[in-house]
Amino acid sequence: MVISGAKSDADNAIKIIEGLLSIIRKGHPLSIAQVRYHVEMSESKQPVNWKLLYKDVIHVFKKGKEIRPKTLGQQKYVEAVRKNDIVFAIGPAGTGKTYLAVAIALSALKNEEVDRIILVRPAVEAGESLGYLPGDLLEKIDPYFRPLYDAMYEMMPSEKFQKYMERGIIEIAPLAYMRGRTLNNSFIILDDAQNTTLGQMKMFLTRFGFGSKVIINGDITQVDLPLKEHSGLKRVEKILKKIKGIEFVYLDDRDVVRHRLVQEIIRAYEKEDSRNQKKE
Repeated sequence: MVISGAKSDADNAIKIIEGLLSIIRKGHPLSIAQVRYHVEMSESKQPVNWKLLYKDVIHVFKKGKEIRPKTLGQQKYVEAVRKNDIVFAIGPAGTGKTYLAVAIALSALKNEEVDRIILVRPAVEAGESLGYLPGDLLEKIDPYFRPLYDAMYEMMPSEKFQKYMERGIIEIAPLAYMRGRTLNNSFIILDDAQNTTLGQMKMFLTRFGFGSKVIINGDITQVDLPLKEHSGLKRVEKILKKIKGIEFVYLDDRDVVRHRLVQEIIRAYEKEDSRNQKKE
């Protein structure tokens, strides 16, 4: 391989290629997204140490399936969950918030660190009133939990998932049904937290019991509440940021691990929002 150009650019290119080679030599597949991410981080003077990034392995129930953080932001997320009992992960779509939360929860269940997993989500599109929807509770809330189901099915055999659901080892619960509960020895994931009100966020966080861990995921650019400024996720950081054992992790468009166009779409919307704010 011959690299030509200014010495600083050539040195940078060599570091990128060596980093990518280290991934391949470890036996990991290399994707276009990883190449693009490595180049972007290098250009922004934040070179990635892939050896450190790939040291984190999350073992789940599906044989041979290993989950690893793919970006520095995701690595910070995984580290934060290891060190803290409550972690808020805030970032745009495609940054792996839900996927990693499910992987970490399943790993904790597999290692008998917790007794069960509770998956929680606000059913804001139904106004938190599920009674008018057809079917039993599971059928009513099924569409809202599909992203969590998709992640679960990737990481454990479907028969085991169904068995754990029947035994209550994995439980799904609309946010409105969490009132009055205290959850000990549980791994609790609140997804789509940007659609909680401040009161609902307080109610959810006070369900936390001994031996439990909580992950709260959300994207503050996609609030579906009638009054966006009332999002509990937007306001909770100011209230809780000084409490030890609670950490906020922020993911951005560089942490997007979906199709390249998802990253471009997010950046385009961010530019538009920025222009609108300047006009105001």
